[in-house]
Amino acid sequence: MPLIGGYTTLGSKVLIYAIATMGLNLLLGFTGGLSFGQAAYFGLGAYGAGMTLKYLAPSTPLAILIGTLVGGLAATVLGPLVMRRRGIYFAMITIALGQLFYFVAVRWNQVTGGEDGLAGFSRQNIHFGSTVITLDPTNFYFLVLICFTVAVAIMWAILQSPLGHTWVAIRENRRRMEFLGIRVERYVWASFAIAGFISAFAGTLNALLFNFTSPQDLHWILSGNFVIMIVLGGMRSFFGPLLGAVIFVVAQDYLSSLTGNWMTFIGMIFVFIVLVFPTGVLGFFRRRLEVA
Repeated sequence: MPLIGGYTTLGSKVLIYAIATMGLNLLLGFTGGLSFGQAAYFGLGAYGAGMTLKYLAPSTPLAILIGTLVGGLAATVLGPLVMRRRGIYFAMITIALGQLFYFVAVRWNQVTGGEDGLAGFSRQNIHFGSTVITLDPTNFYFLVLICFTVAVAIMWAILQSPLGHTWVAIRENRRRMEFLGIRVERYVWASFAIAGFISAFAGTLNALLFNFTSPQDLHWILSGNFVIMIVLGGMRSFFGPLLGAVIFVVAQDYLSSLTGNWMTFIGMIFVFIVLVFPTGVLGFFRRRLEVA
């Protein structure tokens, strides 16, 4: 990051958002379900981690575990409400569910801090026997990098399994899968739940990165940003969301330091990439290599 004018925290943010977008891409790019409510589980993970540190125990691993479970279980429980819907109806229900958690976070002032967000907690050093790992920005970056590697390995293994191949088949021809006797709704539910767990996992790391979380981490605008990152990189590519996260987060950081209207330029970049690279940046170059 210093070579391109960045900094360590920015590198951690890129990896965290990459985890969230690659998790969402299991649902969007490989199963064919457009969710505009994924930030709900990202935010639940963040609040779960923050509340664990603030109210329960000063333990970073415990905060990550509880936050991941909170967001992932919420997605699992709510999955049956969306698994039978398709297209715009699927997207609208996910937005509604996401905004439900957003307004709970805004109104529950005594616990969540309301619109001011949840503060008063900080990531704690990790103890391995007599060894203490201090989570300064550099060491925390390496912790995020390890978490990113583990998450990528799990997602890759899932996509190479029969479950992953079934998701792709559902995306390509859902009706044919139904005719074959496949319980499509259950597989969509599984995709929705797993994506929720991964997003919540990313949310816990985001809360630990900034030692703060707010209702904006639950808002549908963040869900839209996740979708933009996936489209930028290429939703049919496994590592496309990673490239999209790099482009979006680095451009956001740089442009926001220059102008308050940085979203205008992000929108222009998005429109340009969609017009020039309709399959995403990584998808475009992969297709060129296949042709060559």
